[in-house]
Amino acid sequence: MKGRPALEVADIFREHGPAWRDAQRGHLSLAQLKVMSAITQCRTAALGGHVLRCEGCKTDQVAYNSCRNRHCPKCQSTAAKRWLQARQEDLLPVEYYHVVFTLPAPIADIAFQNKAVIYGLLFDVAAEVLQTIAADPKHLGARIGATLVLHTWGSALTHHPHVHGIVPGGGLSSDGKDWVACRPGFFLSVRVLSRLFRRHFLEELLQAHQADKLKFFGEHTALADAKAFKDWLALMRQCEWVVYAKRPFAGPEAVLAYLSRYTHRVAISNSRLLAMDERGVTFRWKDYRVKEGVKDGTKDQTRHKAMTLAPEEFMRRFLLHVLPGGFHRIRHYGLLANGSRKASLALARKLLGTSKPEPVLADAEDAAIKPPTFICQHCGRALLIVQTFTRSQSIRAPPRLNR
Repeated sequence: MKGRPALEVADIFREHGPAWRDAQRGHLSLAQLKVMSAITQCRTAALGGHVLRCEGCKTDQVAYNSCRNRHCPKCQSTAAKRWLQARQEDLLPVEYYHVVFTLPAPIADIAFQNKAVIYGLLFDVAAEVLQTIAADPKHLGARIGATLVLHTWGSALTHHPHVHGIVPGGGLSSDGKDWVACRPGFFLSVRVLSRLFRRHFLEELLQAHQADKLKFFGEHTALADAKAFKDWLALMRQCEWVVYAKRPFAGPEAVLAYLSRYTHRVAISNSRLLAMDERGVTFRWKDYRVKEGVKDGTKDQTRHKAMTLAPEEFMRRFLLHVLPGGFHRIRHYGLLANGSRKASLALARKLLGTSKPEPVLADAEDAAIKPPTFICQHCGRALLIVQTFTRSQSIRAPPRLNR
């Protein structure tokens, strides 16, 4: 059983959440309120739990249940392990590439007001662009697969929607008779990906506007007008759209290690929190605008910095990243699409002359899904459950009070 971090997001919500919720009445969505409630109640008596007794020293310990909310910093480890174990069977003995598709800031602004529509477009257009260019004989000439993961935050908790993709370095030929590998160390042209991503995304965004699927509020209200929106799209065609592709991973273990860091990540982990005091909430963040090791005046610059925000601003930024209910933040496309993945991978392995991989995980303790084992922090012996108690309340948003 691991020790509790010195400071958690839950502590900030408990200390400052009630007054801030009251001040923001009518401005927070039901989903955001529910996330606050879940994180606040996570691993407390409110959700029930059990009493553990050590076989050796007979010490009793109380363990409370988790909220299992996908936005909770304390509830992602087990979900990530189970997901990774399922993904091991998908790995092929080929190079894998990491690609990132990022929305420009003006698009991100309206995405916050239209999360389900625009995040969905980000997924689908990124996947379409990858598959379209890969299918072109001038580039690869193959049907590929991709796993895409949505992140909506930057390191400073700002709204920065982008998708990370893991893509095998090759695919099936159009007739399904050959495996077509990309050139060693090179996947697809980033410039070509970026241009097609921009064109297709803006086309889909215009269609969404014409179908009245987009809503605009505040400073963006004028974009509800068809002409104003087309003029705004013209400006978006002139700005740069960032698509990034990293060099290949060094084997299946590296792919799994990467996925374990990204698939079930939340906006900020408790380990990045440094302090909550009269100045506000202080946390670690990484400034990607700074080039490591480059001197600025008399000292070396570093990307790793500390930022202090007022508690209200910290909570506002954290809740920017609450996803719409039922929205899937991990999606599979092409050869890895859920409906055809098993058959596609079997054919790929046949053409590559390989068999289904054995489970490969970074830690021996993760080698199999098994019932949780609790270890006494005093003597190291096993802990046995001797009593359970039920939750005292369900996870729900705080009641809306009438004034």
